[in-house]
Amino acid sequence: MDEKERILQLRRELHEHNHRYYVLNRPTIGDQEFDFLMKELQQLEARHPEMDDPNSPTKRVGSDISQEFRQVRHRRPMLSLANTYGEKEVREWFESVTKGLGGEKFEVCCELKYDGLSISLTYEDGRLKQAVTRGDGIQGDDVTANVKTIRTIPLVVDKGIPSFEMRGEILMPWKSFERLNAEREAAGETLFANPRNAASGTLKSQKSEVVARRGLDAYLYYLLGDNAPYDGHYENLMAARSWGFQIVPKGDNCIRKVTSLEEISDFISYWDVHRKELPVATDGIVLKVNSQRQQRILGFTAKSPRWAIAYKFKAERACTRLDEVTYQVGRTGAVTPVANMDPVLLAGTTVRRATLNNEDFIKSFDLHIGDYVFVEKGGEIIPKIVGVDVEKRAATSQPVTFPERCPECGTPLVRIEGEAAHYCPNDTGCPPQIKGRIEHFISRRAMNIDSLGPETVDDYYSQGLIHDIADLYDITVEQINGDGSREKSARKIVASIEASRNVTFERVVFALGIRFVGETSARLLARHFRNIDALMAATEEELQEVEGIGEVMARSVTGYFSNEQNLGILRRLRGHGLQMSVDDTHGAPMGDSLAGKSIVISGVFAQHSRDEYKMMIEQNGGKNAGSISSKTSFILAGENMGPSKLQKATKLGIPIVREKEFLEMIRGRE
Repeated sequence: MDEKERILQLRRELHEHNHRYYVLNRPTIGDQEFDFLMKELQQLEARHPEMDDPNSPTKRVGSDISQEFRQVRHRRPMLSLANTYGEKEVREWFESVTKGLGGEKFEVCCELKYDGLSISLTYEDGRLKQAVTRGDGIQGDDVTANVKTIRTIPLVVDKGIPSFEMRGEILMPWKSFERLNAEREAAGETLFANPRNAASGTLKSQKSEVVARRGLDAYLYYLLGDNAPYDGHYENLMAARSWGFQIVPKGDNCIRKVTSLEEISDFISYWDVHRKELPVATDGIVLKVNSQRQQRILGFTAKSPRWAIAYKFKAERACTRLDEVTYQVGRTGAVTPVANMDPVLLAGTTVRRATLNNEDFIKSFDLHIGDYVFVEKGGEIIPKIVGVDVEKRAATSQPVTFPERCPECGTPLVRIEGEAAHYCPNDTGCPPQIKGRIEHFISRRAMNIDSLGPETVDDYYSQGLIHDIADLYDITVEQINGDGSREKSARKIVASIEASRNVTFERVVFALGIRFVGETSARLLARHFRNIDALMAATEEELQEVEGIGEVMARSVTGYFSNEQNLGILRRLRGHGLQMSVDDTHGAPMGDSLAGKSIVISGVFAQHSRDEYKMMIEQNGGKNAGSISSKTSFILAGENMGPSKLQKATKLGIPIVREKEFLEMIRGRE
């Protein structure tokens, strides 16, 4: 892979990680790993200016905008801070500030970096008017009703200042987090990974009473406004504290004004140890030039202020014993080794298991059963083994050996050239793969057979009622009802299965569970080939003619349709009446609500793909435009809309229409 290809790959990955972190609240990598990827992209883009892209992740901040709240534009952009993980980089920042101020003396305000959800609080005439999340830095979600339930946020501030803004962090204290997860565990619900995810999910709740019940907290770290009482940032925070705002969780040592690198280092060292004593999660230290006058001199980069930097603590590490390694077989046949360890408390939660990824990962650590391993949580979220204390290894301990055969069905494992994972090739006879495909088939985004779940699938498989996805359509009420006590639920299940016969062809293709074929790819394939026969007959070359379908996916599709057992299942599904072609009405005009309008699409969307929205625009009489001009009627904007497009739209006075608003528009709800 050359550097230009790597740039494109990194941009895709970072956009996806931004989406997972800010929108889904399900990050898959830690902050440090994200920052390393971002730094690599910045370096590559610097070497290749011809690859400049206003939508690059390096040009913007992540987004937490949801579709359920009204979006409000910030009076002043809420930019992210540049991150560093070493005191060498802190020193470099300090020196750059010294240079930027021409040698003028300056003070630095050292603060804790809270691990929560950024918030902007606007006060007018002493009353809380609006609370808005950071969003994309330009606009965010109006969560005022929910924020008003947080007791540490003042609703009225009688200090005679007509208008000001307080910025800070919404958090869930450790005690609230533990209580909430205990309640969810008792109710059989999915646990929150960490307090930050819990705080974010809570703040985005549609019911304020839920927010009030969960015990959120807030710490404020920035006072803005033309009428701020002091030039000094620290002094303004102390004034805000006297007005009733919560600034620090534990005494004045949580915030300090200093003048030297030595004092900064002392502050970092102290809190790297003592942060565990705090009632809320922190992940670093924020350093800000204290004088707002000097801040203005230093200015901003494209995404960060030059007068501030965030020092991130290294991930918390614990040492525990590796008891055994088990192996999980997924829907696609991939075999994943899992470390089972003595329970250990790490970053506020008890950790017992950690993924070992693949055989190469195990070999890189020379893992032995009984080893004492070092475990970290990437970004204090995902447990992972990062090292082994070899000195504690017993002489009699045995190395971890990756199995040669599938732990479930005994079939010899295979490793495809260029891939790290081992696979069980017995996709039609390996129980976890079969049950996994059935679970995928019935899922909401596939066939949406919502009356069934993993437990039911496992039960039916054990009873011999189902052996593959086609067997679902042979199930009768009598088979499920058994002794006659479950007739109502049995009828509901059968009715749900029957209803799935009407699911569109696009979703049927996705539901088949072809390896590498996701929801979007299935949609593209279905629309291109129009019916199952054409798709089955397609060669690898023909498949790759479809935008977004590469060599690996094409090979997987042809391999799926060359399997006789899969073809037999397809014949049965066709016989059961499932949709095996695109509806002839697909693409037909739907109305004229967009007649005469020229529309530009920008960003990433949650409910439909960009191609789907382009089709909707055309179906409703509108025209898709590739670039913004004075003739543009509006911009249909999703996540990750580039700041340059937003700036141009603002300059030309072109309206920004969000996904929810657009769907209401074409449905005639304006």
